Amino acid sequence: MTTLFHADFSSEPTASRRQDRILKRVRTCDPILPSDLPESPFDFGMAVGVAGEILPETLERILDLCSVVLVDIQALIRVFDPVDGTVRLIGLKESGFFHLLPRIGFLKASAEEAPFMDVEEARKWCCVVVTSGKDGCTVYWKDGQYQIAPFPTVQIDPTGAGDSFFGGLVAGLVQGLAVPDAALLGNFWGSLTVEHIGLPKLDSKLLQRVKAEVRKRKMQCNCCLDGRDDGLKFVKPLGHDQFRASLGAAKSTTSCSVLEHQEDLPSSRLAIEHKLLLNSVFEEPIQSVNRTP
Repeated sequence: MTTLFHADFSSEPTASRRQDRILKRVRTCDPILPSDLPESPFDFGMAVGVAGEILPETLERILDLCSVVLVDIQALIRVFDPVDGTVRLIGLKESGFFHLLPRIGFLKASAEEAPFMDVEEARKWCCVVVTSGKDGCTVYWKDGQYQIAPFPTVQIDPTGAGDSFFGGLVAGLVQGLAVPDAALLGNFWGSLTVEHIGLPKLDSKLLQRVKAEVRKRKMQCNCCLDGRDDGLKFVKPLGHDQFRASLGAAKSTTSCSVLEHQEDLPSSRLAIEHKLLLNSVFEEPIQSVNRTP
């Protein structure tokens, strides 16, 4: 059984609302225990959860097993109201995880979650990545910070955007990209996710094109290293803007294909999809609605 909750989206203007959605628990799963983890060591590890699945001792075990660990802060600071199950956030220092910061490689938080940790304190111990939706993301580390540009997008459903960003960031790091390029890859996948209702349906040609661009980018960065340490790098490498332009071109091609597909859809189908956005939804893939014209 997995954790499941309702997500009630706000219809208020972006400038006036405090948050995009209100989450309420439907059911929760049992936490992951240290004994549930494998014994083998790994180069990279991810600690990602909805709320309550990851215990401090479990994260500590992940840190023991992995060389670099990336953590989504929502798994650490989200708790459920005992009365009505509404999700609320607590401070990182009160979560029981704060003492593990020096061992974490990357800590990802949304702009809504960032105030619940001391970014200036956390960046002394690990790399902090704060996502800001249409404004991209900001990378903080002990010696500096920089803004990573977003990709143009039309938001239809924000569900899963943070997870897609995190997956792109991790994939970039695993492939050997510098931190700024990996964060850019995260922005790319996040921008694609919000353009879909529920689970994104990605074109295989797009996936192959992005894979080729990442491979090309890795080769460019390796050539620029000149034999120096090729560990995780925080300084924007040469060609970062060109990498963004290449990913943007791939995204634009896919967006045009999506628009052409939507033009072929009957108006009743489009009306149904619009109605889905206005109603409360489960934080899980939404089943497609098929209706004859």
